[in-house]
Amino acid sequence: MKIRTPRARIAAPLCLQPALAAMAVVAACSAQAQAQPAPNSEAGSPVQIAQNLRAPSLTETVVTATRTPQPLSDLVADVTVIDRDTIETSGATGLADVLARVPGIEFSRNGGPGTTTGVFLRGAESRFTAVYIDGVRIDSQSTGGAAWEAIPLAQIDRIEVLRGPAGAVYGSDAMGGVIQIFTKRGENGVAPYVGIGVGSHSTTKIEAGVSGATGTIDYALGIAREKSKGFNARTVATQNPDRDGYESTSANARLGLQINAAHRLDATLLANDLDSGYDNGLGKDDRNQHQLHALGLTWQAQWTTAYKTRLQVTDSRDQYETTPSVYLSETHLRGYLFQNEWRQGAHLVTAALERREDNLQNAPIDRSRSQDAIALGYGYTAGGHTLQANVRHDSDSEFGGKGTGSLAYGYTFAPQWRATASVGTAFRAPTLYQRFSEYGVGSLKPESSRNAEVGLRWAQGSNSFSATVYRNRVQDLISFGAPGPCPSPFGCYVNTARAEYKGVTFAGSYRLAGVLGGVQLRGSLDLQDPRDLDTGKQLARRAKRHGTLGADTQLAGWTVGAEVQASGRRFDTVANTNVLGGYTLVNLYASTRIARDFTLVARVDNVGDKHYELARTYATAGRTAYVGVKWAPQ
Repeated sequence: MKIRTPRARIAAPLCLQPALAAMAVVAACSAQAQAQPAPNSEAGSPVQIAQNLRAPSLTETVVTATRTPQPLSDLVADVTVIDRDTIETSGATGLADVLARVPGIEFSRNGGPGTTTGVFLRGAESRFTAVYIDGVRIDSQSTGGAAWEAIPLAQIDRIEVLRGPAGAVYGSDAMGGVIQIFTKRGENGVAPYVGIGVGSHSTTKIEAGVSGATGTIDYALGIAREKSKGFNARTVATQNPDRDGYESTSANARLGLQINAAHRLDATLLANDLDSGYDNGLGKDDRNQHQLHALGLTWQAQWTTAYKTRLQVTDSRDQYETTPSVYLSETHLRGYLFQNEWRQGAHLVTAALERREDNLQNAPIDRSRSQDAIALGYGYTAGGHTLQANVRHDSDSEFGGKGTGSLAYGYTFAPQWRATASVGTAFRAPTLYQRFSEYGVGSLKPESSRNAEVGLRWAQGSNSFSATVYRNRVQDLISFGAPGPCPSPFGCYVNTARAEYKGVTFAGSYRLAGVLGGVQLRGSLDLQDPRDLDTGKQLARRAKRHGTLGADTQLAGWTVGAEVQASGRRFDTVANTNVLGGYTLVNLYASTRIARDFTLVARVDNVGDKHYELARTYATAGRTAYVGVKWAPQ
């Protein structure tokens, strides 16, 4: 009898010894710069920043921390913002490849782009990160967590990464953090674009789109096609020695209507059709066929200068099928959100009603559930002090009620310096597969966590440094145990495990003025201990040390840069028996404007052609190159 478990979504990291000293240089330079004000800095102003791949403007707003727009200067949460320029410069083909350059994130993949991918945020399980696209929740009720490989990078305009639990704001799933993905929104005028690119492994990309606004209407449309012959994902003798390539066709559409000064409607759609190869034995050309769509409709109303509301209806579908091996799973999610905000001076009060409906069809399973929630929040910002408190209660149609809460405080104790502290609880409801498959147990309890963290941040102009220390303990962790309480003789899901994710994240950026016209340094370093509290073992596919270091500058009309990605040793199994060696990768990139409306991007990843694995017996791409040209009238 074949065990029909859902195909695991697994995640892996980034070797550090060569990068540690360089990371220390970034931190030291950032601290030294306190006495050297940057030309555009506002001396004496209280500065509170979110960590970013590029130093963000403090007037920029984010929505992920509290589900309401907030200036970066008011944030207590640990947030990174990734803009479209960063995505395009990366030359990456997968979302996980971009996220791997963010502080606190590791990933793993069963081969090349398009294959099963997992993301670890602060060492937490991949299913412990809540994922939203334009406010639409993305999740799989078979494997748990988002299907990262199915989210098309070509359609993404901006990413916000929130590190740390946010159950009191988002409900189930947000035990490790939240990743919000945004598609492009139209602005005044008409802005068409066309892009083409070619790369290693016969990779080709073509994309086109247009965005704009006229009168009360704004719009954005985009379509992209990617194709690659790939490489042999598994080189072991028992697997098919073919090339495991992929094809992806994606599109997005966004339409906004400003009814009047107080009322606005937005409709968003993102869709992707992914067909990728994987190895499941000799003589088989196995294929993953993955379809993802996310649809949202939002009405925002500003009733008075102090009171505004947001009503949102969302719908998403994740369908995963394999051939010729027969497996089909479809998750359908629907959500309703009524958000209220009241601002008065330094005070912000929020109240939300939310309903989530989940359905899983994975023969013979056809089950549904719902969650109804009420959430309250209070924020205060004045005189260098920021306070944020949230409580939420979710009532699940299957297991009953679950309450969560969080409390965070930030204080600007000196110009450019800010200290933060927060505590919070979160949970994730068992998936419908974990409860109703042949390995399922209907009495499974939600996985729950308690998190505490403190942070220190400094920022001046384009220079910044931050350090965040955290500890997140998980109870009732669901794992695959021995046979007994379920029909399967092979084993059952059980609530017997406990885990702890603790560590410190350092991040910094510093501009070296006067060197080649100015060199921008950036880097991050994570020292963590993701551990099974019952066995004392290191959690699978997570390193104790991982980090990045990058530098870029302007040279003869080119933007040129280099980056290092490094990871320590990991284990491929929970028993810590199979070792995945540490590694260091060096990447180079360059871009320039080759004509008035044309931009050229070139990139070489893994310059040293380092052999490493993100999952045992699964190959990685080796040295790869990519060149792309984009036309976008200015």
